[in-house]
Amino acid sequence: MDSYDDRGVGSGNGSAGPGPGQSEDASSGAGRGAGQGPRVGMAALSLPYQIVAAIALSVIGLVACAQLAMVFLHVAPSNTLTKQHGEAVDDWVYPEFEQNWKLFAPNPLQQNVAIHVRAEIAGADGRRTTPWMSLSGEDGKAIRGNPLPSHIHQNELRRAWDFYLGSHDNENRANGLRGEFSERYIRRIAMLRLGEHDYGGTVERIQIRSEVRSVAAPGWSEEKISTEPSYRVLPWWTVTPADLPENAKGADK
Repeated sequence: MDSYDDRGVGSGNGSAGPGPGQSEDASSGAGRGAGQGPRVGMAALSLPYQIVAAIALSVIGLVACAQLAMVFLHVAPSNTLTKQHGEAVDDWVYPEFEQNWKLFAPNPLQQNVAIHVRAEIAGADGRRTTPWMSLSGEDGKAIRGNPLPSHIHQNELRRAWDFYLGSHDNENRANGLRGEFSERYIRRIAMLRLGEHDYGGTVERIQIRSEVRSVAAPGWSEEKISTEPSYRVLPWWTVTPADLPENAKGADK
């Protein structure tokens, strides 16, 4: 049996109706939504859109995993996978994702390498040879104190020399077309840098050499390391019109 208080609100077994200002629909909706917030993210999409979004996320995830795997194999030491699928890894990585470092490098670089050039000049007073000029030293001056150094000053010469060493044997013999291309590349760099100086004549021939010095051991180390320089001197190259910066672009066409 229901009882009523003074305000006429029922209590007991009977169900209470909606309160003042509350409609029947609002009352039932509040009951259904109790403990549930509004849908967000993919749950707010209709079923077809949820399927499309799931497929897109899966594809992106697979590509990301493939990218990480390929780059890891590229920089990892030689192993069975890289021996069997090295060509596929290189096709994926080069040229957009090239890496210039190796994982677990057993012999990190412990040398300072400087590239020098000298030129044979033909002028009004005859032929003469200039002193060696340090191309690396000029790049170093351009970098020191510069908060935003040029990529050219940081890497162009170093990469060109690495390219040359990788495409020539110890007797400076080129290994195919890459060797010839690396020679043209480093000659053009040298001629571009020489063009910034006035030697009072025409550059007829140039010669490149590298100077390698081992990094000295730290003061707390007992290791004895010789810091005397060693040189690799390349043959004299006769300058051709294709070696001149203003003609280089047309020569490659």
